[in-house]
Amino acid sequence: MNNRRYQSTDVKRMNWSKVDEAVAGGSLTVAVDVAKEDFMAALMKPGHEVVETVRWKHPQETRRLEAGLLSLGLPVERIAVAMEPSGTYGDSLRYTLSKRGIAIWRVSPKRVHDAAEVFDGVPSLHDAKSAYLIGRLHQDGASERWQDLPETRRDDQALLAELDLYQSEHRRNLNRLGALLSRHWPEAETVMDLDRASLLNLIAEYGDPSHLQQQRSAAGQALRQHGGHFLEEAVIEALLDSAANTLGVPCTAGERAYLQCLARELLRTREGIHEVERRIQARTASEAVLQSMAGAVGAVTSLALNATLGSPLDYPSPKHYLKALGLNLRECSSGKHHGQLRITKRGPALGRKYLYFAVLRWLQADHGANAWYQEKSARDGGIHGKALIGLMRRLVKGLWHVARGACFDSSKLFEARPEGRPVMAMT
Repeated sequence: MNNRRYQSTDVKRMNWSKVDEAVAGGSLTVAVDVAKEDFMAALMKPGHEVVETVRWKHPQETRRLEAGLLSLGLPVERIAVAMEPSGTYGDSLRYTLSKRGIAIWRVSPKRVHDAAEVFDGVPSLHDAKSAYLIGRLHQDGASERWQDLPETRRDDQALLAELDLYQSEHRRNLNRLGALLSRHWPEAETVMDLDRASLLNLIAEYGDPSHLQQQRSAAGQALRQHGGHFLEEAVIEALLDSAANTLGVPCTAGERAYLQCLARELLRTREGIHEVERRIQARTASEAVLQSMAGAVGAVTSLALNATLGSPLDYPSPKHYLKALGLNLRECSSGKHHGQLRITKRGPALGRKYLYFAVLRWLQADHGANAWYQEKSARDGGIHGKALIGLMRRLVKGLWHVARGACFDSSKLFEARPEGRPVMAMT
């Protein structure tokens, strides 16, 4: 093993003429180890031979690398860049080089990790070695051409990210408000849900129970205005009475201002969530496949699956769609040891997250799915996780058919026993 393989040269000191001479008439693999700032690339000839390993600061010195590659006598068609999908850190480099006509190839980080000990007998992994492994895996055919996402999918991902931004901020502030009210007005949550707009508006305007009680008549009128016919008079009176007789600690001026601030922020994020959900509804209504999927799992889940996986129409069978989501099964068995079946989780976690919540809603609404879930959980000794995964797998297969025009019929995902109980369908 050549120990010099992992030595690197700063891009400012690179001798590109030497590289040009080494690869003259051939081809070049540029295997990039992506980081936030300290990039590394192994320049390799066919046959896994490293010509040079170059390091540079991104984005300050990336133009130097680009100029060096373009200065070579090779046509751009003979230069291939291989890299891992390391979040968004490598996107600007990929975009810059692809504009020059250089082909970009994608190498799985899992394959690089698993190969750490294969080629040099050492399990360690560092930047230069990672770059070499990426190049070697690419030359061995263990890579795929990098396909840019369509703008519609990028927009869908941005829409979901915006929804998550509002939801995560809303949850954090709701927890903060709950903690403060347990000190200053513990009875409030027993009368009305903390996330009700009526209660949030009341806190935003009056702050604490003491000020609310001092202006009880105006506070009651404000509740009736915000709640409308959805808010019963008995609930209004019970909330006002709880403020008058609270066991809570009186607020200081600063604590009252903080309660009002939290309530205003919750109202803002609440409206932000509703506004994004309206845009998601409009987006799913604009496309027939999304609309049909939304009828089965809801607009947000259908958009999440489309944003992370693309359309089910892109997959030739339900099993391919299932595998893309990481819900296909794997087994670790050896000799007499037979390991348990588990899902691979190799697909996008965001898609599985929204599908999981869709299954929970499905259980509440569908008797057949709930009956199968209860029976499966009982067979597994009261463990519910496997039954939920089983329902997720069936729902994904059903969505594949729904996208092709079939009406969602959950009974087709289960077979009925003679006594009427559903069992697992062999699909």
